[in-house]
Amino acid sequence: MLGLEIAVVLFAIFLGARLGGIGLGVMGGLGLAVLTFVFHLEPTQPPIDVLLMITAVVTATSALQAAGGLDYLVKLAERFLRNHPERITFYGPFVSYLFTFVAGTGHVAYSILPIIAEVARETGVRPERPLSVSVIASQHAITASPISAATVALLGLTAGNGIELIHILGVCVPSTLCGVTCSAFLMRKYGKELHEEEGNGSIVKAEEPKSSVKIRQSGRSEAQILKNAKISVMIFLCAIFGIVVCGSSPSLRPAWLHNGSLVALDMPILIEVIMLSAAALILLFGKVNVAKVPDGSVFKAGMQAVIAIFGIAWMGDTFFAGHGDGISGAIKDMVLMAPWTFAIALFIFSIFLFSQAATVRSLMPLGVQLGIPAPFLLAMFPAANGYFFIPNYPTVVAAIGFDQTGTTRIGKYVLNHSFMLPGLVTAVVSVGVGFLISYLFL
Repeated sequence: MLGLEIAVVLFAIFLGARLGGIGLGVMGGLGLAVLTFVFHLEPTQPPIDVLLMITAVVTATSALQAAGGLDYLVKLAERFLRNHPERITFYGPFVSYLFTFVAGTGHVAYSILPIIAEVARETGVRPERPLSVSVIASQHAITASPISAATVALLGLTAGNGIELIHILGVCVPSTLCGVTCSAFLMRKYGKELHEEEGNGSIVKAEEPKSSVKIRQSGRSEAQILKNAKISVMIFLCAIFGIVVCGSSPSLRPAWLHNGSLVALDMPILIEVIMLSAAALILLFGKVNVAKVPDGSVFKAGMQAVIAIFGIAWMGDTFFAGHGDGISGAIKDMVLMAPWTFAIALFIFSIFLFSQAATVRSLMPLGVQLGIPAPFLLAMFPAANGYFFIPNYPTVVAAIGFDQTGTTRIGKYVLNHSFMLPGLVTAVVSVGVGFLISYLFL
């Protein structure tokens, strides 16, 4: 019976990943229905806190995008990269990392990748070098961002073990930055130089520089639009700063007496309140056309993530609740003896789920059940960035398309693509450094 239930769960994940978009979530719902009505497993409570946190963050980020804030940040990044073209292999990935870190979604990379490709081509640098690392950097920044769906999902799972947001950031920010740095250093001389690449002689010629992003909105002056964009960015950054500061010290949060003890406001609720408030302030002071908020790419991608986590996480929670003791007993000794093996499971799951958040909600509860120390779970968090492995994720495909020189490519054997080396190096280094930080400081 257990084997059939595992087959149902895996088939739902596989079919959902093939469908893409909201397919992952609805197939999770179908798998849950089979587990409930056919195998009579009792459904657990749906992951409401995680879903509400993600919804609040997506709302604020979408308001920022509608106010022109993301476009404004992209223009600043473009100016910076064009002023330092000779260091594009290092600066490109870190700009991509920073954007994802601030926005909480890797889809903002679409605005940065064409700039990186253009600056590299004009400078004579092989575009594959900065583009490949930049895509990987944007993925790993998700597991370091205080407002990403994956981070809030992990926080919701580990909060009961004494883990605060500051602990997640303290482990994952330095570890992922170390991983990205190692990959950039490794890729700085990777492959032939652009002028040596066959067939690229005509493409290497410098082109007239052009801005990749323009902030426009009918009926309003460019100065007013820019002012509103700056205001929206300041509001959003203040909200992130407030979340990090309050997450660092529970004493800064509102508290109430419950049964004679002082209880501070939970982080999930804090994140929801602050991000919804930030969205409201952006709408008011950024003079946003509210109808444009749900039309943005960030809102659409975020809502897909909500639906995906809803179905997959609920199905996974129900399965592990029904068979947690048996599964834990079978592999507990092995995982506790070598906790890093759980990172391999996270990596493999992420390849098929195409989502760090869905991977965390599907597999991390098992890690908690197995008794893996919470600091080690934080260290293994970046292992959920495995969806570069099969080169069909949108940011991977976009980077290949933006490289007009053709150096960023999918190899003859599919898996020998431009992103494999930096992706594996970044994941291994990030997890390794994460374990070191967790061992020394947590």
